[in-house]
Amino acid sequence: MAIQQADKLLKKHKDLHCAKVLKAIGLQRTGKQDEAYALAQEVAALEPTDDNSLQALTILYREMHRPELVTKLYEAAVKKVPNSEEYHSHLFMAYARVGEYKKMQQAGMALYKIVPKNPYYFWSVMSLIMQSISAQDENLSKTMFLPLAERMVEKMVKEDKIEAEAEVELYYMILERLEKYKEALDVVRGKLGEKLTSELQSRENKCMAMYKKLCRWPECNALSRRLLLKNSDDWQFYITYFDSVFQLIDESWTPPPEEEHSLEGEVHYSIEQAVKFIEERITEESKSSRPLRGPYLAKLELIRRLRYRGCNDEYKLGDPEELMFQYFKKFGDKPCCFTDLKVFVDLLPSSQYTKFISQLLEVIPLSATAESEIALPADIKALQQHLCVVQLSRLLGIYHAMDKKQKLAVVRELMLRYRHGLEFGKSCLKTELQFSDYYCLLAVHLLLDLWLEGEETAVWQCLTLLEEGLSHSPSNAQFKLLLIRIYCRLGAFEPVAELYSSLDAKHIQHDTIGYLLTRYAEALGHYAAASQSCNFALRFFHSNQKDTSEYIIQAYKYGAFEKIPEFIAFRNRLNSSLHFAQVRTERMLLDLLLEANISTSLEESIKSMSLSPEEDDIPWKDLRDNRDLTVLFNWDPKDRDISEEHRKLSLEEETMWLRIRSLTLRLVSGLPTLSHTIQPKNSEKTAENGVSSKIDTIRSLLQQLEAAVDSGKKFLEQKIQYPVLGPPPTRMAGFFSNGSCQCQTSLFYLVSDIYELDTNGLEDSAEIQERIGNSFKSLVERLTDLFNKCKGDLIEVRDGTLKTHPNLLENLVFFVETISIALWVSSYCDSVLRPFKSNLQKKKKKKKESSVAMPPVFTHFLDYVTELQTLTSNVIDHIKGLEIILTALKVEELSLKDTLLLQEEKKFTKTVQGKVQSSYHHSVQEIGELLKKRLDTIKKLKI
Repeated sequence: MAIQQADKLLKKHKDLHCAKVLKAIGLQRTGKQDEAYALAQEVAALEPTDDNSLQALTILYREMHRPELVTKLYEAAVKKVPNSEEYHSHLFMAYARVGEYKKMQQAGMALYKIVPKNPYYFWSVMSLIMQSISAQDENLSKTMFLPLAERMVEKMVKEDKIEAEAEVELYYMILERLEKYKEALDVVRGKLGEKLTSELQSRENKCMAMYKKLCRWPECNALSRRLLLKNSDDWQFYITYFDSVFQLIDESWTPPPEEEHSLEGEVHYSIEQAVKFIEERITEESKSSRPLRGPYLAKLELIRRLRYRGCNDEYKLGDPEELMFQYFKKFGDKPCCFTDLKVFVDLLPSSQYTKFISQLLEVIPLSATAESEIALPADIKALQQHLCVVQLSRLLGIYHAMDKKQKLAVVRELMLRYRHGLEFGKSCLKTELQFSDYYCLLAVHLLLDLWLEGEETAVWQCLTLLEEGLSHSPSNAQFKLLLIRIYCRLGAFEPVAELYSSLDAKHIQHDTIGYLLTRYAEALGHYAAASQSCNFALRFFHSNQKDTSEYIIQAYKYGAFEKIPEFIAFRNRLNSSLHFAQVRTERMLLDLLLEANISTSLEESIKSMSLSPEEDDIPWKDLRDNRDLTVLFNWDPKDRDISEEHRKLSLEEETMWLRIRSLTLRLVSGLPTLSHTIQPKNSEKTAENGVSSKIDTIRSLLQQLEAAVDSGKKFLEQKIQYPVLGPPPTRMAGFFSNGSCQCQTSLFYLVSDIYELDTNGLEDSAEIQERIGNSFKSLVERLTDLFNKCKGDLIEVRDGTLKTHPNLLENLVFFVETISIALWVSSYCDSVLRPFKSNLQKKKKKKKESSVAMPPVFTHFLDYVTELQTLTSNVIDHIKGLEIILTALKVEELSLKDTLLLQEEKKFTKTVQGKVQSSYHHSVQEIGELLKKRLDTIKKLKI
């Protein structure tokens, strides 16, 4: 309708620019990009200066992701209306969108000359800082851009023109980047510093930062002491206080005899003073109206530091065990009690763990009831205290030391406590968590331990308890995340998609936790869901580009200058995100898998993705691992938890796998570039066609792939085991062990041979033909091997328990991918052999004799295609068989023995097993559908 209305207007007023642009926006939004662009360029060529046309064009160009065109618009407008404040500021913002910092600096100064307002002047200064940040040469930024910015601000300071806090912030930022810490300190402490009021303690924090940079420990100490007297609960200042005391002790600092200790007042420079200071804080706390945790934790922190220095005994600070016990008595009913004490448990000797836990349990008011032999809490306070002790027991490794029977008993007890605790949460809203949720989580962690020790039923019980927990606490993200991880480990993706979308991941979470979804969707054969999950992630990454420039513009408008470098760093961090690169690569491979040579030709598919084998758009050197690997709560002791080493190895593995996938994608994208017919033995022609260079690209990519595969194999030799809640391993191990890797590599080598046959012709190429024939044979053998690794039942029932084999699903998915690559290579082969055959047939007709021998390569190829067809049909039959078994399997009739399930648990167990069965069924169906389409393609391959 908008387009129609605009057309009506244009009939009456041919030169109404704005109507043309509005029509172009309509065209852009209906997907007619080229028409929209042509219309917009017509208007832009006339260099309009009316506000409506300019605004509309800006909207259009932003939707087209062409912000650079907006700058041209306003450059022209400013030339025609040189004194317009509005156009000048639009021009500045247009430069900001594309990061043209030098031009921004000039535009800012031009604005200031027309309208001498402070913000415009400081826009220009900020643009200099941005030039210094983006400069490749650090020397240049230190000697040119920053000093110039400093001089510009100093000019304003001398003329007493500094008005706003943002301007002082900017001055501080410049001095800090120039490492002029003393000058920065003078600015903050001086008259200008009085303007720093928008943040709490902004001035003090900046002073503290500069004292640290200048190693002025007396001032650090005096300032943190003063701030702690004001608020003895501010943890960051305790840390600075302790750091500075020990620095002064190490430097044997003594106060000057006559004058003040320091600029900030009295300094503490001995352990005695520190001990006395902390004791005073605790005494003060006992008089305060509300309980403060800071002073008590500070005492434990001081003990830890004194122990580290080996001088704890002479200062009678008390026994850490007793102090933690007292702390628990005071704060045990607060959820933060566990996380506070977690930091200090290493002060306890391991021989005291059990005694310490018993001591804590004694002070919790629990009472036994008639129905239950377990003493239960009577109110929420007692429940929180008991929960804290259970979490500490897990952290101290007490549960890890138990045997199977004891663990199962603890699981039962925890679940009983969980269900009892639900009574306290009856009035909770749907969006609130139940008070006893952690009992359920801890029970699941114990069951996961049992599962890892080989107890097959434990994993089903985990899922049962989590589903039960989720039914009472539908917004508990921890339940959902754990369910996602366990379902994926069992190879069931269907329930995961729903769970993930109910998490309602926002913004940056698509990068930090998105890997939980994208790692498994395609790997488990849920192609439609995989497309969707990749789209979600990619939409976030692409819109981030556009959004960040808007944030930067807002920061300029409101003078939040220190945020601008943060926004830019944020944008760069997302652009070089490992997850972004993975999703992009997998998405393109998935699209080819689902469409190439099914709904569109391979060439068209590759063209629509604008893929080119020569281009590698992954920033390998700057790849950032933004995954949040600690998103799942964990109460494991340090030795069982995810370590820095695990993170490093996981990143290494992910990068290797990404390299293999990216090279595979580029090799496939090189296939259509080869299928131009070439005049045999005419070398000039070949080079002219540019095809010989294409084969060189493919051969070089193939070498890179070989190298990537080798380093992948070396990596896997380390047999790394990540913690069960740590990073999920990649698909690399399966890719090597099931033989897909060898199949795919030999397929690309075959491409090279066929190309050689194409350039040499059929006459004297017996050796090449034989090589191709052998390749065909070994390929069919390898593919048959791969198929054999897909055989077997996905779910089997053994002694009344269910055992799943998700690796069979992953193998099937790899088989489909490998057979697809085989088809694309065969199509290339077909395109080479077909012209040869028609030439031979023409010769036959000319000579009118039937004895023209057919070169062996034709029969090799035909046999190969027939075998591919048979093999694919067999796999499709196998999949049909799997479907029938899955449909017939009556999972709900299974009795899970030895778990003594309660009635309500049985209900959830049925649900869980049903979900896994349905998910497998869905996977097998999608894989089968795709293979049928591939089989149709094979049938068309007839030379």
